[in-house]
Amino acid sequence: IVWPAAATDLSNAVVVAPATLRATEKKAVEMLVEEVEKRTQVRWEVVQTAPAETKTFIGIGQAAAGRYSREVSAAPKLSGAEGYRILSVTGHGAPAVFVLGNDPRGTLFGVGKLLRNLRMRKGAVELPDGYHVASAPKYRLRGHQLGYRPKTNSYDAWTPAMWEQYIRDLAVFGTNAVELIPPRSDDDVDSPHFPLPPMEMMTRMSKILADYGLDVWIWYPALDPDYSYEKAIDAAVKEWGEVFKRLPRVDAIFVPGGDPGHTPPRQMMTLLARQAENLRRYHPKAQWWLSPQGFRKEWMDEFLTILKNEQPAWLTGVVYGPQAPMPLPELRKAVPERYLIRHYPDITHSFHCQFPVPDWDVAYAATEARESINPRPLGEANIFRRTQPLTIGFLSYSEGCNDDVNKIVWSGLGWDPDKPVIEILRDYSRYFIGEPYADSFAQGLLALERNWKGPLAANRNVETTLAQFQAMERAASPADLLNWRFQQARYRAYYDAYTRSRLIYETELEDRAMDRLRSAHETGSLAAMREAEEILAQADRVKVAHEWRSRVFELAEALYQSVRMQLSVPRYKAIDVGRGANLDTLDVPLNSRLWLVDQFAELRAKSDEAARLRGINEIVNWTNPGSGGFYDDPGDPSRQPHVVRGMGDDEDPQFWHSSLVGFRYDPRRPRSWWHHAEALYESPLEMRYTDLDPAATYKVRVVYAGDAASRKIRMLADGVEVHPLMEKPKPVRPLEFDIPPSATSDGKLTLQWYREPGIGGNGRGAQVSEIWLMRK
Repeated sequence: IVWPAAATDLSNAVVVAPATLRATEKKAVEMLVEEVEKRTQVRWEVVQTAPAETKTFIGIGQAAAGRYSREVSAAPKLSGAEGYRILSVTGHGAPAVFVLGNDPRGTLFGVGKLLRNLRMRKGAVELPDGYHVASAPKYRLRGHQLGYRPKTNSYDAWTPAMWEQYIRDLAVFGTNAVELIPPRSDDDVDSPHFPLPPMEMMTRMSKILADYGLDVWIWYPALDPDYSYEKAIDAAVKEWGEVFKRLPRVDAIFVPGGDPGHTPPRQMMTLLARQAENLRRYHPKAQWWLSPQGFRKEWMDEFLTILKNEQPAWLTGVVYGPQAPMPLPELRKAVPERYLIRHYPDITHSFHCQFPVPDWDVAYAATEARESINPRPLGEANIFRRTQPLTIGFLSYSEGCNDDVNKIVWSGLGWDPDKPVIEILRDYSRYFIGEPYADSFAQGLLALERNWKGPLAANRNVETTLAQFQAMERAASPADLLNWRFQQARYRAYYDAYTRSRLIYETELEDRAMDRLRSAHETGSLAAMREAEEILAQADRVKVAHEWRSRVFELAEALYQSVRMQLSVPRYKAIDVGRGANLDTLDVPLNSRLWLVDQFAELRAKSDEAARLRGINEIVNWTNPGSGGFYDDPGDPSRQPHVVRGMGDDEDPQFWHSSLVGFRYDPRRPRSWWHHAEALYESPLEMRYTDLDPAATYKVRVVYAGDAASRKIRMLADGVEVHPLMEKPKPVRPLEFDIPPSATSDGKLTLQWYREPGIGGNGRGAQVSEIWLMRK
């Protein structure tokens, strides 16, 4: 759309809503009037027929055309379910604007489009003259999971009014479905934040969605340990039926095959066939969907065989989500064509997830952690465009409002995959933050994504991003400062900047402490360790960036008050630190000081000075592989020269064919063990060396840290087994193995690590934290 210079003043308009409008359209009118009033203090009157020629009006539906019926009928139209036209017309007195849906939901989404494009400020509403748009969605399913349960970082404290507002916000951007969670899931049965019991809230949410004409899905895990006998199935049918009959609207049930749940495919099919009959008693047209999440090889083979040979008629389709045991194109080929594929993308987590942030700095992983406020507009757009074409659409996996920007990006692209991301962000900023912020806030969201690119210590963009948000903050009105979306972005900007400041400071302290240790032969071991420890202790005694830290705490409080974000366990009763409560990890160590202090304690216990000096020498030369050797810190993208990266995140955002960086933060371990390189499922993690001495023999020292301590690991050198599948040592420690001379006789070496094959689950296990290739 090219915006004309002239604009139609709608400040004194009325809304024409004919009596023939259907329920969803009437809800759209209510949404239009109320959302305009919130932003402008202008309250439009709603009438049933077009007013006199001197009165500007906004007509909803063809029956509202009145004197403009010819122009409305002649306006270009784009066919398709949920499509709409919006046109601004003149020529018969005062101008008029029309929203014409191809169906009731089309009217709702047309009103949403109008709201996103109105120019609104206090006391004034405008729309550019001659405005016309005709649009229909590309994907028929565009939704998000909104789970009222304790595990989320905010949702469990929301009231029905808050839920309606958020559902309305999503509808404005084209969302047409919401996935609810039943009272019993893999979660606590109660939350200190619940304003209503879970079943009552689920019923209220279903009613809200029904009022807006949006689809109601239910994520319904099969949690009982054994469905192999009739009594267990009968109990499940009764339990689920009690939920089904309470809900005003249900359009589809999605049962995850795992995470949670551990039911073999044959038992699952028997259970769901019964549940399908159960559901038809209350919601005859509702669909059934199933995912193979977490399936090991035998279960996946059994599942696909059932689909191919039996093709159960009650099943509508297959859901592709986190922990799917094969890439989406392979799943589409393996599943019979009669079954649709729906995506269940994880847009809410930053690592240990379906689409991790590529090469994330370990300082962010340690502090902001897995469920942080995470606008990733360009990254999410890339994920969307590489995954959606094989599906009918998506319902995203979300565990709180931390991923709000990502939801809007997915909804926007679900409607129009070709829309530039910056335009989606400008719509987001204009509508949710305000007209003056349309570009600046959109650019700020892109800057927050850039904050997470590359090594944090070298990323000067972080301070620039903060300066941009501080400028917006200084210019903001009191009402702007109360806006939770504005608060979220500022929280992230301050948090990122504070973390970078601390990282630089604590890294410099560790460097100084290591210099003291290098002088141990001159000063003596005890003096060197004492001086090094005093330097390291400054990280706790002398703080940096006080003002930024204070703003993080202030904004955390503001976010709890505005949208019930639980950013701390003790302050806001979050269920767990790992569930978005990153205020509690704001000050965790970002250097190896706790590990070093533990090493010093062990060395001090030695009575022999020579032994203490040998221990210190080992610390200061930790990364030295010796003459002709090689060292990699595979979890650090700047220190992994021999790791084979594969396709990379741009082409392979799920890392099926690429290595990735993973995390297991433990401040009592050296920093190099907080992260690791890994490969997923059956793909090997590979490292390649060239220019080796063909006449030399080599050994490898390797550290198997990581988060998959229970997964066995196997190592090969040029296809020759270095060690078979073995349990990783507990506690973690370096291991040494000889490399067969035949593997290096050509001056080259490829090392490969495999986890146990065919076990499914989350795919993790082939993880290496440190490696030295040393001449013997």
